[in-house]
Amino acid sequence: MPSRSRRSTSPRPQAMHSARASPSSRRHASAKRSASAAAAEKTGRGAPVPRKRSTRSSAPGARAATSAGASRKSRPTGGSAATISPPAAFAERLARVRAELRSRKLDGYLIQSLLEQRWLTGFTGEDGAVLLTADQTVLLTDGRFDQTADREAPWATKVLRGSRGPEATAEWFGKLRLKRVGYDPAHVTVATFAGLSKAARGTKLESAAGIIAGLRECKDTGEIANVLAAVRVAQGAFERVLKLIKLGMREREIAAYLEFVMRDLGADGAAFEPIVAVGPNAALPHHHPGDQRVEAGQVLLIDWGAKVRGYVSDLTRVVWIGNPPDALERAYRSVRAAREKAIEAVRPGASTGGLDKIARSVIKRAGFEKQFNHSLGHGIGMAVHEAPSLRKTATDKLRPGMIVTIEPGVYLPGVGGIRLEDDVLVTERGHEVLSSLPLEFRIL
Repeated sequence: MPSRSRRSTSPRPQAMHSARASPSSRRHASAKRSASAAAAEKTGRGAPVPRKRSTRSSAPGARAATSAGASRKSRPTGGSAATISPPAAFAERLARVRAELRSRKLDGYLIQSLLEQRWLTGFTGEDGAVLLTADQTVLLTDGRFDQTADREAPWATKVLRGSRGPEATAEWFGKLRLKRVGYDPAHVTVATFAGLSKAARGTKLESAAGIIAGLRECKDTGEIANVLAAVRVAQGAFERVLKLIKLGMREREIAAYLEFVMRDLGADGAAFEPIVAVGPNAALPHHHPGDQRVEAGQVLLIDWGAKVRGYVSDLTRVVWIGNPPDALERAYRSVRAAREKAIEAVRPGASTGGLDKIARSVIKRAGFEKQFNHSLGHGIGMAVHEAPSLRKTATDKLRPGMIVTIEPGVYLPGVGGIRLEDDVLVTERGHEVLSSLPLEFRIL
């Protein structure tokens, strides 16, 4: 899905498939998983290893209010750490963030982003903030998520706030005797910052942008397994829905079927609203599905993804409805060639801007330079669009563990559009294409 601002060998060529690809071909595609994907898969759900639960102390010098207004006894300031240790994946992430705090001479770090809270602690509640110090992980939430916090992050110090205002958060700066607290300005509103600054007497708030976003760029083994699971769910849903598509079906119907089938196959939901575009609508990179019906002689562009255990996939394919216009077939050939060249170049150390230039040069030679009007791709993980960005002005270098989309496109106003998108893992020696769907489908 194009951004809205937005192994050393190339993958084996994929021939045109009919809408009803054979079971043997699907088995063959599945068998092509590399050792890295197989290793990732061994982690299963990428979930924390089950552990014994034990009684946990509450935060130093605090009384955690319950939703009923009662209170829980707390251990005194300077007491021992919680008796439950975080699972290995979270312990490693916490250590990396704390190393960043030490390097910036920060006593604490306030995490307001729900996505970053989940990455750091596993907590999925809809209300929360995490205050991280050198030896404490304080999870601030409310009574609705009391049990959720106990289930998902029993090793963290849980605090049930009586208020969601900045004062309830700033109170903990004083309780933990914090002098310098960092925050990410991308996730703190002006109003929240003003409230925190007013309430945080004796504590200096300092901008510390992108600490967690930078650490999230390279995925660990469990995260790779989750993205791979999201890819497989998305592909399975596409193959099922493809068999249902017929002349006269509306774009919004196809989109609705995709979302339902992804959930039926185990997804948390769609990673984003599917883009289903028929004919001239396919010339709009971010078209919203409407009442346009599938017609013969048109192209059908579908951009979709699944979310599984908090991680997403992002794929795009085109489906020919009969025989398309010649201009679209030429555009398709150029986009397919650009995709192949860009994927061949994915490896550690490759410039993200350089990848865009490789794909763009192929499309330029075909005469469609001005019709490729977005970047080549972007990172994916817990978010659909995250670092790194594969735009032509980018200077980032790829690193092992990054997962990026490769999605060149050509858009012809009034005619239609072509985009092919795959999810690609950067490995130690090159790359692995996580998606395995054929590149071309035809109905009628």
